[in-house]
Amino acid sequence: MASEQATPGELAIPRRSRFRFSTVGKHPVGYIFVVPYVAFFISMIAYPLGFAIYLSFHQWSIVQSDKPYVGLDNFDRLIHDSLFWQSLRNTLKFLIVNVPVTVVVALILAVALNRGITGRAFFRTAYFLPYVTAGVVIALIWKWMFSTDDGFINNALSNIGLPRIGWLTDPFWSMITIALMVAWKQMGFYVILYLGGLQGIPQSLYEAAAVDGANAFQRFITITIPQLRPITLLVVILSTIVGFQLFTEPYIMTGGGPLNSSLSVVLYIYQKAFQSLEFGYAAAIGMVLAAIIMITAFIQRRFLGESAA
Repeated sequence: MASEQATPGELAIPRRSRFRFSTVGKHPVGYIFVVPYVAFFISMIAYPLGFAIYLSFHQWSIVQSDKPYVGLDNFDRLIHDSLFWQSLRNTLKFLIVNVPVTVVVALILAVALNRGITGRAFFRTAYFLPYVTAGVVIALIWKWMFSTDDGFINNALSNIGLPRIGWLTDPFWSMITIALMVAWKQMGFYVILYLGGLQGIPQSLYEAAAVDGANAFQRFITITIPQLRPITLLVVILSTIVGFQLFTEPYIMTGGGPLNSSLSVVLYIYQKAFQSLEFGYAAAIGMVLAAIIMITAFIQRRFLGESAA
């Protein structure tokens, strides 16, 4: 027992921790397995992030040799940039449509697929297939379907006597159409999340509620929805992050038009970086967007997480 007591000049370390520290250097093979991830993190995350922060404080262009430090000028310019604020409003409009549709429809589909319906495996695969399909392919198909002149949707409306709608050419409908398209594409992933949550709900809760006289709708409201609150929080946060990163769909389907009504923040960053060659200003917009995403996710976690607790 006396040998385990620390001497006056020795740091008192628990025996288990002392064993860990003494054996780290004896197993160098562990560091070999860590090297690929460390290399990936440094090259793909840490360095790009650090360089983007560096760019945001400079007037950086690949066609100019002089890249002066401008301090907060890029951020000051952003505050007075009406097109940036319009792109942010467009993105928020996208989220207002996309997130509720995604949550509600994904939950309904998951509940339906969780039942013993005929062809359940087929429908599960069918709903998940768009999620793993290239976004460019999906965007091109929807662009044709919602074409004002010869699109499938407008032709169907004309056949039943309804007027054609400028789904991608009307400033009101353009972002709404894109939001519905992205919700449809991402739906399969969130359905899988809800299915996992549904299969984790004890059947005894439903049986006890049925004995008490609760009908199917009452069981859904009082058992299913509360039990799925952590999954709903995850779906809301993930779909919000995806929405803030919207790029492929407006780039392919509308190019940000008409009248910049479908211009997303990420598409605006692309235009400033690769069309105007203002990499410093684009990096500043990217930093602001990253801050908005983190703040939004924190707020969602703070308020929705309390209700899910």
